[in-house]
Amino acid sequence: MTDHQGEQQQPHTYPAYPPPPAYAPPVPAPGHRRARRPVALIAAVAIAAAAIGGGASVLVQRLTGADGGAAGGSTPVNGTSVSRSSTGTVAGVAQAAAPSIVEIRAASASGRSTGSGVIITADGEIITNHHVIAGASEITVRLSDGKVRTAKVVGTDPGKDLALIKLEGASGLKAAALGDSSGVRVGDQVVAIGSPEGLTGTVTSGIVSALDRDVTVAKDEGGQQPRDPRQGWPFEFGGQRFNGDTGESKTTYKAIQTDASLNPGNSGGALIGMDGRIIGINSAMYAPSAATGSTAGSVGLGFAIPIDTVKADLDELRAGSAG
Repeated sequence: MTDHQGEQQQPHTYPAYPPPPAYAPPVPAPGHRRARRPVALIAAVAIAAAAIGGGASVLVQRLTGADGGAAGGSTPVNGTSVSRSSTGTVAGVAQAAAPSIVEIRAASASGRSTGSGVIITADGEIITNHHVIAGASEITVRLSDGKVRTAKVVGTDPGKDLALIKLEGASGLKAAALGDSSGVRVGDQVVAIGSPEGLTGTVTSGIVSALDRDVTVAKDEGGQQPRDPRQGWPFEFGGQRFNGDTGESKTTYKAIQTDASLNPGNSGGALIGMDGRIIGINSAMYAPSAATGSTAGSVGLGFAIPIDTVKADLDELRAGSAG
């Protein structure tokens, strides 16, 4: 390009712009904390991480510092929520043991009585109290499913207030699991199942109140057996009589004391530990109605024959021992 005088004109040059100043983040005022990253961003990252293989909770912890430690620490364990088991609960014990508890009705020349029993073999062997079936000419058993069968006496031991009966033509029954009463402690939780007042399958609960109680009961072949359904089986304890006269022929055994509610008809039923195993056979209870004329029911004074005593006596009962 030339001007009007014909001289070569040089291109016009512009001074270079200075480089932009280095970025300096603003200094927060004293006492002011830097805002955390937006929650939405963390959530979006976590969702993306979950979509490609899980671990979202770990990522969120690391982004938010919720794990309280530096990245690269111990790896968290992935868990799965499960429903709480009924093991060790009254409901769980009842569900496990109830199919093995039966109601027993015995008829004799002096009347009828109602008690309970515990199935110990699949073919229908049942443990109960001697006083439940003493002198009986006919025995019927109601199972937990409502079916009624007849039974015969195999052996009795009045000295321990125990009896073994057997259902006729039975098979495939659920036998109870027998526990170890030597390990029972005062304060242990227990469940009682029986047929008080003919109410089959009644469940009550309580604790072991005492051990090795000397309980005295009638040994007669039904001669002193009470027939009034409001009364319990007569017994003696601490030199006193309860629920009537035990008569002249008596026997004394070591019993487990419990405050689980027992009523007439619970005799022969099960006292069960919280593992679902039988620890005793309920045998006696204090009934204020019999001793004082009151209409009150159970007052939390019940007694059971330890299951170790039962197990030690089984061979003799099966052999037809009369004690």
